[in-house]
Amino acid sequence: MKNILITGGAGFIGSRLCEKLFDQGNNITVLDNLSEQIHGNGESFLFNKIKDKCTFIKGDVRDKNDWDNAIKNQEIIIHLAAETGTGQSMYEVEKYTNVNVIGTSHMLEILANSNHNVKKIIVASSRSIYGEGKYNCKTHGVQYPFKRREEDMKKGEFNPKCSICNSNLKVIPTDEQSKIHPSSIYGINKQQQEQMVMLMGGSLGVQSVAFRYQNVYGPGQSLSNPYTGILSIFSTRILNGNNLDIYEDGLESRDFVYIDDVVDATILGIEKEESNGEVFNVGSGISTTVKEVAESLKKFYDSDISISISGKYRLGDIRHNFADLNKAN
Repeated sequence: MKNILITGGAGFIGSRLCEKLFDQGNNITVLDNLSEQIHGNGESFLFNKIKDKCTFIKGDVRDKNDWDNAIKNQEIIIHLAAETGTGQSMYEVEKYTNVNVIGTSHMLEILANSNHNVKKIIVASSRSIYGEGKYNCKTHGVQYPFKRREEDMKKGEFNPKCSICNSNLKVIPTDEQSKIHPSSIYGINKQQQEQMVMLMGGSLGVQSVAFRYQNVYGPGQSLSNPYTGILSIFSTRILNGNNLDIYEDGLESRDFVYIDDVVDATILGIEKEESNGEVFNVGSGISTTVKEVAESLKKFYDSDISISISGKYRLGDIRHNFADLNKAN
């Protein structure tokens, strides 16, 4: 039995993690601000699932006093609390940075300057720190394209191109040694969180583990939060009888990983000594196109909505990214 603090423990991943760790006989404390964007105005389904399985602290990671209160007597901290959503981060820069970076700094400063029982920190990092994933040019080898050119996208040429010969690059699995070059404020925040925890954990003698979660989906994911990803966005539109408009050519792809796999991986990070001081991708290792997602959801919902591929694009969107899982395996 362990005393475990989960920040953001009433959220999508945190609530499922809380349930499973509670069922294993652990004492769980949750620190969460019950953000209206995630939980609505009242007690949400996610919160009601965990409120009797933890000591719940309604608080904010931006408040050092809330951290002080939450950390007392804890042996393990699973730090999930964060503002999420790459698009939203680009116009709420201060909020994202205060929650994700300053909030994490409060935790680390308390651990550096007080007596505590914390033996391990697990931090939720993200695939967004990679920006575009890892690619290969058949002539010039491995490349990490930064962003696609508008003049190419206007012509319907959506694949990243070799910086040397301008040929189309082929996406390959992104491993943990791949170049870190985030393309959003959220990605930059996640890179900072990860680096701060791994650096300070080593300095303080607290074992630390970072998990670079891919695109997580499953039961409990909000259908009302517009920043939770395309599975939720598409599901909401289909359930409301709205047609789907897919950007680019529909062949842009992501690595979708099921919530229970993410929870299991996170718990292994607690249990396995081999995880100490390490960074891991957590995903399916499978590349799934947006077109496949749309067609699958339409079938599963037995819907008659139409799916159109518009060729529209958003500058800054990544084309592909899927995880190499060899290290985690």
